[in-house]
Amino acid sequence: MKTVVVGMSGGVDSSVAALLLKEQGYNVIGLFMLNWEEEDLSGACTAESDFADVRRVCSLLDIPYYSVNFAKEYQERVFSHFLKEYAAGRTPNPDVLCNREIKFGPFREYALSLGADYIATGHYCGIDHAKDGKHYLLKAKDSGKDQTYFLNQVTQPQLANVLFPLADLDKAQVREIAVRANLATAKKKDSTGICFIGERNFRKFLSEYLPAKSGKILSLDGEEVGEHCGLMYYTLGQRRGLDLGGKKGESGRWFVVKKDLENNILYVSHGDETPLYSSECRVNGLNWIGVDAPQAPFECTAKFRYRQGEQKVTVIPDGNEVKVVFAEPQRAVTAGQYAVFYDEKRCLGGGVIL
Repeated sequence: MKTVVVGMSGGVDSSVAALLLKEQGYNVIGLFMLNWEEEDLSGACTAESDFADVRRVCSLLDIPYYSVNFAKEYQERVFSHFLKEYAAGRTPNPDVLCNREIKFGPFREYALSLGADYIATGHYCGIDHAKDGKHYLLKAKDSGKDQTYFLNQVTQPQLANVLFPLADLDKAQVREIAVRANLATAKKKDSTGICFIGERNFRKFLSEYLPAKSGKILSLDGEEVGEHCGLMYYTLGQRRGLDLGGKKGESGRWFVVKKDLENNILYVSHGDETPLYSSECRVNGLNWIGVDAPQAPFECTAKFRYRQGEQKVTVIPDGNEVKVVFAEPQRAVTAGQYAVFYDEKRCLGGGVIL
């Protein structure tokens, strides 16, 4: 009997992943990761309730479970980069790094030390361990939940011996399975917010780690229209939280179009969104999944943020970078986020937008 270690978060997706693998005849072990150490206002560890749900699910399924602390690795490999990117005026995506640096890094190694033949997670995506020795990352059946975007930096060795049990299920089906099996997490709300840090007042949280410096808000024609409370708190296209509602009457809305880090100026536009659109971007930090790094231009589709449909693009190699030319202008393509490339069924990899 093959052994599979399942990364269990205390949520419904990983709970159902464990259930399905047990039903398929695997020897299943649950492994809970503690990647962020912090007490809430009552003094209780905020991860305790999630681990309690893992215990309930594993007890019901009659499978062993463990907890492992990767808080040090998370701080060094993910959170420090997160802070550096914000300090540099970019908008990072820690969930992508967390997958490469934690879930498919130390977690994978720890799972193998427990005797795992496979590791599994509750990600909505698929995997094809092909006869040519390559591991292809496949889009999920549920396009609305597909999480290949967050896995674009996971490498070929990290994808070896990985199982994604939810590949052919949509979220409603996962909930139904959990309800039928009487899992404690069946109706638990999906987690949101920063990977392993969770939901919180973002400005307050970030200010605890980075000193904020207020500065001018200027229109594109140079008119001073307000004051910002720190460039790191704003991202391209942002409309809320600018406190400019009384400017230029009631028609249209203000939104962020540019950040000048050197002079600590936030640029905004009113009504006309044209300045937010671009026709191309540059991308580095590239990771290709199951395909060789391109030597010639090619056409595919791409996403520049998670909640976006795939867009037609041409990818043009340029040394260690690529230029991505959009078939149609794209709104608010943001430095620090990831450009992720796709063909019809597969995620081809991605990189960081410069």
